[in-house]
Amino acid sequence: MGGSVFAAQDPTAPLGWQAPTQKSRTQKVYKPVLQSVLCDEYSRCSAIINDRNVSVGQSVSGYRVIKIYPDSVVVSRGGKQSRLALFADNITIKY
Repeated sequence: MGGSVFAAQDPTAPLGWQAPTQKSRTQKVYKPVLQSVLCDEYSRCSAIINDRNVSVGQSVSGYRVIKIYPDSVVVSRGGKQSRLALFADNITIKY
């Protein structure tokens, strides 16, 4: 006689016990860090992002460089654009 028997719950487990569910690990995606912008006398600019010298069209850390301004860089990833600034917009000077 052949047959299979399946139990919905482990009969040897404590009453009411449930197997722990596995947590899905989501990786945090960190925005690249803009460290410097370099422009020549012809206004051609490149940027130092995450210790790499990049130009428009190049990628760094999964982000594509869209536009480089003297004080910021626009990058794109997954259809979303982000602005990386050299300096925070909310700098407070106290005297």
